Amino acid sequence: MFLSSPYKPLRKRTQRRQRAYRGHLLILRILAKLDFLGRFKRAIRWLLPGLVVKRWVVTSGIGFILALLGAAIWSDLRPIYWAIESLFWFLGLITFLPTSIIGPIILFVGIGTLLWGQSRSFESVQKAVAPDKNAVLVDALRAKSKLNRGPNIVAIGGGTGLASLLQGLKRYSSRITAIVTVADDGGSSGVLRRELGVQPPGDLRNCLAALSNEEPLLTRLFQYRFPLGSGLVGHSFGNLFLSALTSITGNIETAITASSRVLAVQGQVVPATTADVRLWAELENGERIEGESAIGMVSNPIVRIGCYPEQPPALPSALEAIRNAELILLGPGSLYTSLLPNLLVPEIVEEIQKSKAPKLYICNLMTQPGETDGLDVVGHLRAIESQLASLGITKRIFNSILAQEKLPSSRLVNYYRSKGAEPVECDQATLIKLGYKVFQASLHWGLRATPTLRHDPKRLSLAVMRFYRRYKREN
Repeated sequence: MFLSSPYKPLRKRTQRRQRAYRGHLLILRILAKLDFLGRFKRAIRWLLPGLVVKRWVVTSGIGFILALLGAAIWSDLRPIYWAIESLFWFLGLITFLPTSIIGPIILFVGIGTLLWGQSRSFESVQKAVAPDKNAVLVDALRAKSKLNRGPNIVAIGGGTGLASLLQGLKRYSSRITAIVTVADDGGSSGVLRRELGVQPPGDLRNCLAALSNEEPLLTRLFQYRFPLGSGLVGHSFGNLFLSALTSITGNIETAITASSRVLAVQGQVVPATTADVRLWAELENGERIEGESAIGMVSNPIVRIGCYPEQPPALPSALEAIRNAELILLGPGSLYTSLLPNLLVPEIVEEIQKSKAPKLYICNLMTQPGETDGLDVVGHLRAIESQLASLGITKRIFNSILAQEKLPSSRLVNYYRSKGAEPVECDQATLIKLGYKVFQASLHWGLRATPTLRHDPKRLSLAVMRFYRRYKREN
């Protein structure tokens, strides 16, 4: 029997290590090639239209050449002669090798230096424009350019429904104006309103947070609600921040503008009025309920709502936004406490009527116990038309409707039904007979994904933009 060599295992380990080393080298080469291809693709994207960069780089180059030419002419062309002589002297100095060799070397060195300088310049700009390490400057500029070309959108409403809509719309446009109701008198907003005499900041805060492009931590801070503390429990940091700014600056508009800068808000948030509005509702049994928080808990159907003072004035910025709008949206949100209060401002309704922009009403997913019991989409629209008629407005202001497709049965829907809420049914045939244009889509979060049944910002905004693009094609 022959004994095996003691060096065989060592030789095999060495061979395995060599193969692994060659494999690692191959992977590194592939990754290097992929990184080069990625950089090349990013460089090519700078040539795409719409970045508003190339034209100014070329303009700067032309200006530099013209400045040199002007200086040369001013000095009787002598600098040009000196430059030519210096150039020939320098070329004679460096062409100690054949031109077929030194030419390509200098060409590639020049191109490399140019690319290196430009990349370093763009990196410096990126730190200011797109500080996120994973963001690419060209992509950030293209996204900003696309948002700046988006439609001028006015969204009217309040509550979480409007905030969800804004959160999705900011993916399509930076020209967004949210006109927000200021009739809230419950919770933290109600306490601050009564004790400090400021306008309720809750819905304004939600909209500012929804349109924010700042760090998520800062937005979370703005939305943070104190769980403990004598006098602080139930208040959100954003409400206190807005209230303090309002007291310092003297008006809510300036406070919103300052908060918008802090949160890098994409668009603007405008209260429907600066008046101290208090809602009232007339019920079917003749009873009158006062206060927004009380209206949401009524047990009898609501006939109409009103406010003190009557006919509150609108903000000029809100009216200007409606005049310039390319798309006007109402909803989603609580019918009597988030949507209709905005239509109690006569000037806002007048500007909506005058506007030639497409107008879309976005209906809720579910009815609200006490407030909209038993109302389908037709019932919601009739409530809006009845409210406008009570103010002497007989002309319809919203002709297009966006509603949820029929919701499938699920545990979440059954849970809502146990609490007195029902899916808002859409009778498309009846709506078409009444002269409405009806659009239906799946607008909700996944029925198993969340414990609440609410609009999904992405699905909702996508449906809205599809409506707008269809309108543009047809007109």
